[in-house]
Amino acid sequence: MYKLITTDGKAKRGTFTTPHGEVQTPVFMNVGTVAAIKGAVSTGDLKEIGCQIQLSNTYHLHVRPGDTLIKKLGGLHRFMVWDRPILTDSGGFQVYSLASLRRIKEEGVTFNSHIDGRKIFMGPEESMRIQSNLGSTVAMAFDECPPALASEEYIRPSVERTYRWLLRCKAEMERLNSLPDTINKEQMLFGINQGGVIESIRIEHAQMISELDLPGYSIGGLAVGESHEEMYRILDAVVPHLPKEKPTYLMGVGTPANILEAVDRGVDFFDCVYPSRNGRHGHVYTNHGKLNLFNAKYEEDLRPIEEGCGCPVCRAGYTRAYIRHLIKAKEMLALRFCVLHNLYFYNNMMAEIRAAIEEHRYAEYKRQKLSGFEEGE
Repeated sequence: MYKLITTDGKAKRGTFTTPHGEVQTPVFMNVGTVAAIKGAVSTGDLKEIGCQIQLSNTYHLHVRPGDTLIKKLGGLHRFMVWDRPILTDSGGFQVYSLASLRRIKEEGVTFNSHIDGRKIFMGPEESMRIQSNLGSTVAMAFDECPPALASEEYIRPSVERTYRWLLRCKAEMERLNSLPDTINKEQMLFGINQGGVIESIRIEHAQMISELDLPGYSIGGLAVGESHEEMYRILDAVVPHLPKEKPTYLMGVGTPANILEAVDRGVDFFDCVYPSRNGRHGHVYTNHGKLNLFNAKYEEDLRPIEEGCGCPVCRAGYTRAYIRHLIKAKEMLALRFCVLHNLYFYNNMMAEIRAAIEEHRYAEYKRQKLSGFEEGE
């Protein structure tokens, strides 16, 4: 259940109550694709850096170790030792990313595993069953994620099929939640808005899925090739047509600047691999822009990644010079430090955002934050 606490312009401050605890929104979901954050970060670490909810990948866990095994072992929460909310995506984006290996039909999609090449069929019912086996808090509807810049001739029938798939997902989840051996009988379904960068299709689809009275709604198919300006234009068009009293989730987004802009347009939930992926390559976020710790200028730099940062790495006193040495020496500790810092940065920024909305100073907060990113060191 979502409770809207206050607004500041279009920015929303809310609470999302689930069987696995409360989520304060706006929120960033830390991405644990295969039930782990890449970079040797434990669930204990996640709690320390303020992670409220994490995201895992339906397709990857289905392929390995297998959703039936995870169910047998007590579900994803027990498997990865995480007692807070988990959102699982539906596998739809993986179908998009495996474009050369897939065939889409009304029943669902046949594609080849990226691990061993075996044929896999996934449709709405299969996706719901996998996510039910995982026992996640929130399950995402199975959809097709068309290329952002695809033609209307491609996008319109794709979106119509995604809507039909959503109806099948809803019916199957209701059936699964009623079964005696289901791990999480209160699993929630979020629908996904699609439509590329065509406003009329996006709006029509948003209105259709809003009528289904689902626990939450997502905006998919962005950050897949369109410009930031096009993304913001679509958010401006679509968000007003999704229920304000339900959480709105912008999938796969994004940079700190993307998040600040999307919050300003009424988005509540975010996820992105950027903080962990960039961290694994020695790129770290600060309030003065992103630093590349590979650079030679940090060789003798005895400052923490960011002065005043409350992350475990900066608080402990590890320096840019030392972390750069670890990166150059290919030590795993370097990845852990950079990922921990970046995830803390994102989670802390979301806490600042929530406070700014509560205090009705979000516009000024956003302006200051963005100007800091532009200044650099």
